[in-house]
Amino acid sequence: MPELRALQLARLREMVARQYERVPAYRAKFGAAGVTPDDLRTLGDLARFPLTRKADLRDNYPLGLSCVPRGELRRLHASSGTTGKPTVVAYDANDLDVFAEVVARSLYAAGARPGMTFHNAYGYGLFTGGLGTHAGAERLGLCTVPVSGGGTERQVGLILDLEPEVIACTPSYALVLAGEFARRGIRPEDLSLRYAVLGAEPWTEKTRREVEERLGVIATNIYGLSEIIGPGVSNEDAAEQRGSYLWEDHFYPEIVDAGTGEPLPDGEWGVLVLSSMTRTAMPVLRYWTGDITRLIPEDREPNTTGRTMRRMDQIRGRADDLIILRGVNVYPTQLEAVLVGMGQVSPHYHIVLTRTGARDDLTLQVETETESPALRAEIERLIKAQVGVTVRCELCVPGSLPRSEGGKLRRVTDLRGEEG
Repeated sequence: MPELRALQLARLREMVARQYERVPAYRAKFGAAGVTPDDLRTLGDLARFPLTRKADLRDNYPLGLSCVPRGELRRLHASSGTTGKPTVVAYDANDLDVFAEVVARSLYAAGARPGMTFHNAYGYGLFTGGLGTHAGAERLGLCTVPVSGGGTERQVGLILDLEPEVIACTPSYALVLAGEFARRGIRPEDLSLRYAVLGAEPWTEKTRREVEERLGVIATNIYGLSEIIGPGVSNEDAAEQRGSYLWEDHFYPEIVDAGTGEPLPDGEWGVLVLSSMTRTAMPVLRYWTGDITRLIPEDREPNTTGRTMRRMDQIRGRADDLIILRGVNVYPTQLEAVLVGMGQVSPHYHIVLTRTGARDDLTLQVETETESPALRAEIERLIKAQVGVTVRCELCVPGSLPRSEGGKLRRVTDLRGEEG
């Protein structure tokens, strides 16, 4: 796709020049790296430019990375700030137009079509999920129900009454809804739902199959992050479900080595780095997402849809969510895959990390209807066999572990710094 690559280079050059001219923090970063906008002559030159990390947004809180006057801004979103200052992202009229466009593309890829009804169970507010998917759904021509997160009984009632064909939420919340339908004796074939657009959390193929079976839908992954735009950076095609198509005319993807930051070729697993080429209020250059994935090599693994933009694989986990337990690398999604494959436990789980002396331990809390030493032992055995690490399983009563209600779900509590 020479035309696409030429467009990407032109947009990246324009973006870098704007940052250099209008944002002192970027000008300082470029200077420290020994580059100027003139050094971006080819796409390969991008690797010479510095990475942007979440700390850069916090260090320039709230709007130090903005490229436009305050009077041109039309919306602000922010993270929760649970690990420090929140990260604030700004949108002007152009950015909101781009946001709606890429979400509309994503929903179309997910199976949505104009005239359908869209049940939006992502949280509205400072989290980008609710408002972002809402605007894209309206752009596509969907009748949009802005339910937001939480209130499961109300959500179920609205789905039964308004008969939406499309639902958007986190995968863990989709299973919460499925559980409530089952409790009421409502079968998947009795529901109007046909498509589920799931994101904001890493999830597995086993989770996809469970959501599809229990809700009677085709489930696709929507990917995004607020620092780049919000949801809508990429989406799977409902007819294929083999990698999420990146909207490469708006977001330039790279995969880099988690340790060195050096670029990796298509097919290699590493950290996804994204540049938001068409945003004008707060464009971000080479943003370190922390998400572990790969760009699927089209020459070896061709797609079946005829689309020309590259696909990213499922998120294996986050570079900062990697748990190194007694020398073994563990991602929460690996533990989830074991649980989802078992029929006796719910997919709701929580991980607690502790330290005794020099020994790190992992307790996996799992919900189940009955306390059973044999079941606990079987979970521990399967994790040892499939993941290669010894854990302690703790069985909990249903409903006792944290739930997602429209936003991201925190799966890990790390108490290793609190021993004694």
